Amino acid sequence: MTADASQLRRSSADRDVVGILEPARYPLASVLLAVVAVLVITGVGFTLGTVDLGLSKALNALHTGAIGAFTDAVYHVISPAPAIAITFVVVGVIWWRTRDVRPALAFGGTIAITWIPSAVVKEIVHRARPDVAALPHPFPVQPDPGYPSGHTVYITAFVIALIWLLRENRWHRVVLVAGVVAIVVVFFAVSIDAVHYPSDAAASILWSLAVAPGVRVVWVDWLMPRIPFLRGPRRA
Repeated sequence: MTADASQLRRSSADRDVVGILEPARYPLASVLLAVVAVLVITGVGFTLGTVDLGLSKALNALHTGAIGAFTDAVYHVISPAPAIAITFVVVGVIWWRTRDVRPALAFGGTIAITWIPSAVVKEIVHRARPDVAALPHPFPVQPDPGYPSGHTVYITAFVIALIWLLRENRWHRVVLVAGVVAIVVVFFAVSIDAVHYPSDAAASILWSLAVAPGVRVVWVDWLMPRIPFLRGPRRA
């Protein structure tokens, strides 16, 4: 293969998977929306109490047989340790595919910086999970608070980052549809397991949708260019 052909192949690969590096059109608005969303979603958490316990009980009635086994598996697969491992693997694949660390770290950083603060909010709000004594088919007791749902924040942030990454790729529409399905599946999995109230999971989706764009601006557009090995044109 000639040098020109090799370069063309790399350039084509780059165009396919570096949409996440494209600067935001309205950066300040994105950051402001993220800040407001954090404040509002945190504040709402203090007001919810057990408002949707009835819905939790109704959904938890489905936590049997094949459905229960499936929702349990979903919950375990994107628990923190596996989720971190999955993210590292995808980051490595992106780095290998592009031969450029920037889109890989843009992807991983956007997910992490969207996801981790939700755990802080969880401790601040300290909303209890649904009472297992009130549930027909409870999941094992989880010791930490439930609002927002870290599982749902993670999967939503992951899907958003992947959609941005592949925005110029022919698989963009497929990833968009599959990603929406994945978010819906996780929403119902954590609600049917009743490890979270449905409102916990709904707030988590809103969190990632509102916070991730601002996170991407701060991390990818503002901070990464200040780090020497992450600035400049893409390297082979």
